[in-house]
Amino acid sequence: MRPDGPTMAAPEESLRRRKTGYSHPEPESPPVPGRDPAGSPAHLHAGTFWLTRIVLLKALAFVYFVAFLVAFHQNKQLIGDRGLLPCRVFLKNFQQYFQDKTSWEVFSYMPTILWLTDWSDTNSTLDSLALLGLGISSFVLITGCANMLLMAALWGLYMSLVNVGHVWYSFGWESQLLETGFLGIFLCPLWTLSRLPQHTPTSRIVLWGFRWLIFRIMLGAGLIKIRGDRCWRDLTCMDFHYETQPVPNPVAYYLHHSPWWFHRFETLSNHFIELLVPFFLFLGRRACIIHGALQILFQAILIVSGNLSFLNWLTMVPSLACFDDATLGFLFPSGPGSLKDRVLQMQREIRGARPKPRFGSVVRRAANVSLGILLAWLSVPVVLNLLSSRQVMNTHFNSLHIVNTYGAFGSITKERTEVILQGTASPNASAPDAVWEDYEFKCKPGDPSRRPCLISPYHYRLDWLMWFAAFQTYEHNDWILHLAGKLLASDAEALSLLAHNPFASRPPPRWVRGEHYRYKFSRPGGRHAAEGKWWVRKRIGAYFPPLSLEELRPYFRDRGWPLPQPL
Repeated sequence: MRPDGPTMAAPEESLRRRKTGYSHPEPESPPVPGRDPAGSPAHLHAGTFWLTRIVLLKALAFVYFVAFLVAFHQNKQLIGDRGLLPCRVFLKNFQQYFQDKTSWEVFSYMPTILWLTDWSDTNSTLDSLALLGLGISSFVLITGCANMLLMAALWGLYMSLVNVGHVWYSFGWESQLLETGFLGIFLCPLWTLSRLPQHTPTSRIVLWGFRWLIFRIMLGAGLIKIRGDRCWRDLTCMDFHYETQPVPNPVAYYLHHSPWWFHRFETLSNHFIELLVPFFLFLGRRACIIHGALQILFQAILIVSGNLSFLNWLTMVPSLACFDDATLGFLFPSGPGSLKDRVLQMQREIRGARPKPRFGSVVRRAANVSLGILLAWLSVPVVLNLLSSRQVMNTHFNSLHIVNTYGAFGSITKERTEVILQGTASPNASAPDAVWEDYEFKCKPGDPSRRPCLISPYHYRLDWLMWFAAFQTYEHNDWILHLAGKLLASDAEALSLLAHNPFASRPPPRWVRGEHYRYKFSRPGGRHAAEGKWWVRKRIGAYFPPLSLEELRPYFRDRGWPLPQPL
């Protein structure tokens, strides 16, 4: 009788399985979060930008924090009630110039919260704006989450300071921070405070807004160089840059003394990064990632080689938009419940089902499309400027600083000059035995034996303006005479901007003058370096003649500046 029934076949089948090593599969266990079905660690998919938004917000918040910290420490001395260029005087002059305009027209020409405040105590107003900005930026920096209201508040607060900051806020990175901050508003949901707002994915339009920004920054910087100083075309600019940049650091001293061939390589590399690499943005995901990595590396090198305020840190921010979650995943810890794990789950949900459109999502999509149209419209004059042989850099075409032109070091100074402020207690400034003593600034070169400072991303605004003043005249920089008057009165606010006051424990000087010097780095291993000197200086002549406080009083009255009272 043949065993063809199921009961009789079972033992034979079981024996066959044991011989072949085959067994029934065990029931499948549910997938472990953060791991793929095979049990190995899961990887984030390309094409989403949840983690990118967190990194972008934190980076932008860091730059905002530094900018508001600088404002809190220096605004009172520079644009406060008794500042070198009081913003109250600036606002009154602006109001008088537009006296035939309505309040709204005046505000639209120069939007700032200070129009709505009491000008009798601008110091308190300036401090309040800076402290509020510090508080909001600290929250975003620590948590990595924000909504449109918080980011709009940061943008409005800083724009209020920039628009009344006069020459102290005239640098290109001020407009760059405002444009970057404006884009940052649209990264976030309107109300929700969550690092991963599930119903508000990062807008591709906003990401391309950031990419368009870094494209214009770098290409503008490259074109202004090629069209500007001849040394950029004959590859010799880096022979001078490290020594003549606004505020060198110790690394710049050694880089300046690099071999000639290294300086040629630096210049060629600069042209490659600024003129060719920006086009990688439009060549697909991998090329875009390479672009972002190269730009961040380039900015890191610039940070190491000079004190360029928070400019290079800020320029890194839009470069982060080149990276998606799969690229940035290594920055975040793994494990169940982690941000990385939650993003992976969201990616699976998006791939598995098509979410139903929500009213808020539709409104947000319309807002993002409107943003794209606005950026395209405002980019027209900027693109025309890029294509023009008369390109201008660091200019804004609207009062909100939304889409601007950029560029840096279109011309390179071939020698470094410095204005050294000196005071004397001698009753006769012309006496041969008069002893003149130097005031030292926080960071700019002065005492040849003082090591160059290292302060980036912090920024001493007065030191930067002193660099510009050195290759102009004091008639172009009337604030320097205001500073001289304050030094004659030993004004505490003004002295807080300096590193050394030679009259700290004595009566104020009777005379203050400005001397013009030529500075060069000492040669490593040379006589001056052996004496501990970083710089070698030689007097050129007088920058402004000896001045007394009485001589400056009429000058102060004509400009509406408060008269300094000697201690």
